[in-house]
Parts: sequence; structure tokens; C-alpha cells
Amino acid sequence: MGINTPAEITEIWINNGVGKAKLPAGKMLVLGMMAGAFIGFGSFVFVLATSAGGDAFQGMMGKLVGAALFPVGLMLVILCGAELFTGNNLMSLALMDKKITAAQMLKNWGLVYLGNLIGSLIVAFLFAKSGLLADAAGERAIAIATAKCSIPFMPALVRGILCNILVVLACWMQAGAKDLVGKIFAIWFPIMMFVFAGFEHSIANMTYVPMGMFLGAELGIGAFVLNNLLPVTIGNIIGGACVVPFAYYYAYKK
Repeated sequence: MGINTPAEITEIWINNGVGKAKLPAGKMLVLGMMAGAFIGFGSFVFVLATSAGGDAFQGMMGKLVGAALFPVGLMLVILCGAELFTGNNLMSLALMDKKITAAQMLKNWGLVYLGNLIGSLIVAFLFAKSGLLADAAGERAIAIATAKCSIPFMPALVRGILCNILVVLACWMQAGAKDLVGKIFAIWFPIMMFVFAGFEHSIANMTYVPMGMFLGAELGIGAFVLNNLLPVTIGNIIGGACVVPFAYYYAYKK
């Protein structure tokens, strides 16, 4: 067959979790930085797409184009090889199967999250200093950053849950494909869906918000961390490490 079955995908991700847990700490950090940068590129092109062409384009059409471009970030993560915190939430499958310990999983999550943050901050600074975020694009970047830090805690958490359900499903589906084109399409549509819907991704926000801050958004680090990053990260863990893995482990492995 040209695809793996759901039961086979479950085994693939259990084994992936074991491999991720065994990575040396330095590699977790470096590959985490790469992933943060890759997702940052997706965030950057979303800002450009939704700021181009005047008011008529900045609505539904600009959002659709930005959502269609953003998935390249996760394609780079998976196909080029990097470590993304939200995708690594699927390591809970290996934990449930008793192939790794909670300490191993949390070590990976912590170092990868830190690496994602470092990589995101680097590209956010470079984007802000590139001269490509002038005028409407810069205003759009500041508006996105400000809006993200203005979401109340519970809606931000729920949007984080919904987001990472789709992100880990994209990671899940691509493991079912046995060819490059199949993996690209498996990644593309769930990620495009979450971006278009306006769900919240903690790692993407590590570029969106600092990029707006570097451009002059009147936001403090506390507002970024407490108003956005904290609830969105919790939501991402619930959606990506609990909802999807628990359901599929029960259905195809237990």
C-alpha cells in the first residue's frame, strides 16, 4: 500500500518518541532552534500576505493566502529534520507504552521549547531589521502582536488546544505517507486550517509577538508570557499530548 495504517502510524510515533528521548541535550537544543526559525518563516510570510494589496486584500483573501503559505514551516521541520515542541507532544504515546519515562519526555520538551524560543527570537529580530516590514507590513506585525497579547486566558487556552489537535494530526498523517508529495499534502491542509481559523500556536507566537515588539509594539515581556505564551502552551499540551495520543493509543494500541 502507498500509506501506513493508523495502527502502523501509532507504532511509528511510539518509536519516534523513543528516538527523540534518546537525543543528546545539545542536539535537542540545536534542532529546536532550527524548528523555531522554520516556524518563524511561516509566521513572517503570513504577516506579509495579510498586509499586502490594500484593505480589499487584507481580509479573507489575504488571510487565505497567508494560511496557505504558513505550512511550509512545518514541512521544513519534518522533512528537513528539526525538533518542534508542539509536534513532540506526541511523545506521550511512547510514555503510555512505557518505552520512555516522564523525565525523559519532559527533558525533551523543556530543551526543545527553549531551542524553539531562541530560534524564534533570532529570526524575529532579523525580520524586524530586514527592512521588509516597513509601512503596512510593520503596522500589521504590531497589530498581530498586540492582538495576541489581548486574548483573555481561557479563549487563548482553548485556541491552543484546537491548534495543536490539528498540528499533531498533521504530524500523524505525514507518517502515514510513504512518499514526499504525500507527506507535503498531509502537512499542508491541517496547518492551513488552524492558521485560517485563528487558533493559537505557542511556537509561532514566539516569532509573531517579539517581531511586533522589535518593531515598536507597546508590550512587555510579562504581557507576552502571561497573557499569551502561558495559556497557549498549556492548551497546546492538552490538545497535542492528551487528546489525540490518548484516543489513538486506546483505539490502536491498548
